[in-house]
Amino acid sequence: MAEVGIIMGSKSDLSIMQEAANILKQFEISYEINVVSAHRTPELMLEYAQNAHKRGLKVIIAGAGGAAHLPGMTASLTPLPVIGVPIKSSNSIDGWDSILSILQMPNGIPVATVALNGAKNAGILAAKIIGASNPEICQKMIDYAEQLKNEVLESAKNL
Repeated sequence: MAEVGIIMGSKSDLSIMQEAANILKQFEISYEINVVSAHRTPELMLEYAQNAHKRGLKVIIAGAGGAAHLPGMTASLTPLPVIGVPIKSSNSIDGWDSILSILQMPNGIPVATVALNGAKNAGILAAKIIGASNPEICQKMIDYAEQLKNEVLESAKNL
């Protein structure tokens, strides 16, 4: 059973959203991935968001470009934490439309928002959320942070 749901507004977003899947795979966290458009398949989005927790998901990562309504609409329909990934798409205004659409949510409907095309960080944040109640994943996050630290220290030595 998947713990993290990764959804995106269009198949063209997959190259970005795959980075979230890759990091979840690295931490051995189960996930599902699907295209769920807020504008083209609103009924599917409604069903997905309302039933995600009933299917055992613990976190949803939602990526979208342009008007980027998918993360916010999903957050309005689910009790789960939603992490929004703004995507610079072909119809985007340098990604700012997506960033602001996801970032500027009204009070009561939060969406954790990562950087433009920042799906890897969304995957890491989802892992941290799961790690808060899973000691094995928490330890993997500690080890990952140590690995990052060692990489920086090693690169400094090689200057």
